[in-house]
Amino acid sequence: MMSLIIILASIVVLIAAAYIMMTFYPLFGGQASKKDRALIKKSAHYDQGKFINLLPEDTINSLGSNMSILKDFIKGNPRAKPTVPLLPKSMLHAALQHNKETKVTWFGHSAVLLEINGVTLFLDPMLGSSPSPFPFIGGKRFSKQLPIEISDLPLVDIVLLSHDHYDHLDYGSIKQLKHKASMFIVPLGLGAHLERWGVPREKIQEHDWWDEFQYAGLTFASTPARHFSGRSLLDRNSTLWCSWVIQGENTKVFFSGDSGYGPHFKEIGNKYGPFDLTLMECGQYDKRWSSIHMMPEQTIQAHLDVQGKLMIPIHWAAFTLSMHDWNDPVERAWKAAKERGTLLATPRIGETVYVGSMEYPSSTWWR
Repeated sequence: MMSLIIILASIVVLIAAAYIMMTFYPLFGGQASKKDRALIKKSAHYDQGKFINLLPEDTINSLGSNMSILKDFIKGNPRAKPTVPLLPKSMLHAALQHNKETKVTWFGHSAVLLEINGVTLFLDPMLGSSPSPFPFIGGKRFSKQLPIEISDLPLVDIVLLSHDHYDHLDYGSIKQLKHKASMFIVPLGLGAHLERWGVPREKIQEHDWWDEFQYAGLTFASTPARHFSGRSLLDRNSTLWCSWVIQGENTKVFFSGDSGYGPHFKEIGNKYGPFDLTLMECGQYDKRWSSIHMMPEQTIQAHLDVQGKLMIPIHWAAFTLSMHDWNDPVERAWKAAKERGTLLATPRIGETVYVGSMEYPSSTWWR
């Protein structure tokens, strides 16, 4: 009897400790206020306490699938990261000029600095060393430095976020950017994380799928993605995930966020295309979770579905979050693009791409 009491007490203590950590550890983010929850519940994409996809995400539930994934992660892949750290191209402060030219600079993974119509946007600026709530045990970034440190960045007009996963929404990056960014534009529910981290409420805009609005002379649309959200064991799908349409005077950009392939791409293309540039998820995939992360060949098809002209593959070359070779995403996308006659730019991390120019970076630098 005493042993049973000790076991039950230990379980209660562990549960209490986990609850306290998830409640008070800042990296887990915040919870929506009563007022915000009332707005969230009005969303057509919210049901029974959580957001839902247009198509099911086919969550992996079988014991066999989960065990096979665990086995593969434990086994590892020696080619899942580069043999030597990647060396980003240094980005000078002077290169960030507020002019009408549209240009993008990739920071690795899905972090992209976009300049359009003289407005500077930072898309999913995860600039930390590890995509984990506990950075000291998480996988490390493939490069030891960034193209430019956050402290050296000039003011940013907009931080645009696609969802709240650690490889897209980083506590340390937001803590530094909150003093540099004029506005944070995010999906529904995500503002609670930012508020907990010190971003003033008046600097946050939250949007549902198909919201259309203007800010800083640009036209935006929050568009669907096929993914999920959550930063702890208790908040899965409590915030929305999305893709984004960004339109300037002469240029239109599509940012996919994270998404499995689906008919929403064609719907977005029919409603808002064609696009001069698409920034398309390409990486961290596996057939067992292809409903939430596209395979590279599907990435090219999604680019065609949204009626894109030039595509830059993102969501790779920064972290190991799957079992494939680190450069497999761009190799497969590059091959599929050639087969489909798709215009693909392959910049190095830190290399600026000028949209509408006669030439784009096209080297196979990852080989």
